[in-house]
Amino acid sequence: MSSSGVMQTFAAAAEEFAQAWRNPRHTRITLPPVDVNKILAERYRMDKPTHITRGMVWDMELKKSWDPRTYISYVVSEGKSWGRHRNEDGSEHFCRFTIQRAWIDERSGSVLEDVYINHKEQRILFLGRSEMVAEGGERIRSEGFQPLFHVEHAAGGSDAAPLNMWRIVLLTESEDRRFMAPFEKMIRDDLLPGFLEIYIDRDLGVKLSRR
Repeated sequence: MSSSGVMQTFAAAAEEFAQAWRNPRHTRITLPPVDVNKILAERYRMDKPTHITRGMVWDMELKKSWDPRTYISYVVSEGKSWGRHRNEDGSEHFCRFTIQRAWIDERSGSVLEDVYINHKEQRILFLGRSEMVAEGGERIRSEGFQPLFHVEHAAGGSDAAPLNMWRIVLLTESEDRRFMAPFEKMIRDDLLPGFLEIYIDRDLGVKLSRR
């Protein structure tokens, strides 16, 4: 870590995520990899033929990480990112503040995250924080309305058949299956995540309707 307490390599951030994942008290959720073009063809109508590449999935992840207010507007009502810089290993780090809807009830509150981007592996880690230093230098705190959580988003597969990957670990005192319910519903619905729908509409100019 640097003198400010921020990790300077993606490997260090990945180890923090891995330690949280290995803790049996925490609530761990892995969504099945999303076969983007297969689901797009089977579950959507499009106003023009569209093929999504792995590069597009990664472009979406990069934009979503910095601008959550646009790409996860169905969850985030406010969002701000700051302090973007290159780490010594070529990865990137920045800080993020959002007002998010809770995972399992109707409350909303502030969420603070250190964001680490590995361009080579096309992985992004979001590490939840109870407090951090804001852009103006003041110390800010999350509101504690739900457990802290870490998230990994990634692009995988091939350029012809890209996969969108997503896993979450909530730092609970004991495993709490209530937090799994919204993700189990997503799996049953078998649709693209909302952020991919928004990216395809907004950035690619393709109008989608669900079948």
